[in-house]
Amino acid sequence: MRDMGEKRRHGHGHGHGHLVGFGAGGVVGHAAEHEEKRMEQKKLDMSSMSMDTLPHLTTPLGNITTLDLSNNNLQSIPESIIARLLNVVVLDVRSNQLKSLPNSIGCLSKLKVLNVSGNLLQELPATIEECRALEELNANFNQLTRLPDTLGFELHGLRRLSVNSNKLAYLPSSTSHMTALRSLDARLNCLRALPDGLENLGGLEALNVSQNFQYLRELPYGIGLLVSLRELDVSYNSIAALPDSMGCLTKLARFSAAGNPLVCPPMDVVEQSLDAMRAYLSARMNGTAKAKKKSWVPKLVKYSTFSAGMMTPGRTKVHGNNTDGLHMSDYRSLDGGGVASSAFLSMLSPRRLFSPRRNSTKH
Repeated sequence: MRDMGEKRRHGHGHGHGHLVGFGAGGVVGHAAEHEEKRMEQKKLDMSSMSMDTLPHLTTPLGNITTLDLSNNNLQSIPESIIARLLNVVVLDVRSNQLKSLPNSIGCLSKLKVLNVSGNLLQELPATIEECRALEELNANFNQLTRLPDTLGFELHGLRRLSVNSNKLAYLPSSTSHMTALRSLDARLNCLRALPDGLENLGGLEALNVSQNFQYLRELPYGIGLLVSLRELDVSYNSIAALPDSMGCLTKLARFSAAGNPLVCPPMDVVEQSLDAMRAYLSARMNGTAKAKKKSWVPKLVKYSTFSAGMMTPGRTKVHGNNTDGLHMSDYRSLDGGGVASSAFLSMLSPRRLFSPRRNSTKH
């Protein structure tokens, strides 16, 4: 009876193979079935099975490249199971009740895609940094209050980082080392600031830090140096001024700043068009640069650097001896807000100020 059952199952398998065998005969059908079985061996799908715990698995997990445990009620994943997934490339455990991930996740040296969204995670294990092949990390809809501090130092190949809908106050400073990053989604958190060195993410194309509400009050200057940025969403924060450097975002195609108390640029400029916003910020940036360039003489006057109360070192004779002395005869204050002549300004050159005074024969 067992042999007959096996024959029936075997015959059924061939029949199924012919149905999906492109109508080219038994050889093609058998090949298609074989390929299908081989792919099934590489992908283990245990999603949507209402599991509270994982059963004992006798499958050789070393052959698995994709493991899908999503949409269950799992509260934990045994360390031993993760440690056996030596060739796994995609691990999907979204929509469970996980409060932590096993430390053995660091053994997954070939892992490229990790989806842990929709769980109860408060932190990610530090060993996740050992997953150096990781390209996509999705940890949305958890309770994360922090990410591993050195995450960016190890995950150099990470291209997509999604941590929206958590409780993050800061992103790790090492984020600026994720130079392969193309998309960063950190909306719906409690971000107080974005990490320094953001300008190092030269390949970043999409950045979403919207809906951090009252917590996020300013953007770093480096955000304007993200030369590849195409999409930027900073809506529903508490940002009053955009950095002037954003006038340099020439590739930016989609931008939203709705729900902010913007003063600079005014919201009507932002709502007019991207080009209008860029022009406004570029003008401010250029104006600021020119103002800084021209402001050194007024500042010197303001702080009385060349007023009658200040004196410039020179050389003179005191009681017949060569000593360091002070001379005021060549300098006068700029009182009354007058404009100094070019001849007078030439006297303020470093060569004139700090060279020895020649003794005059005139009295």
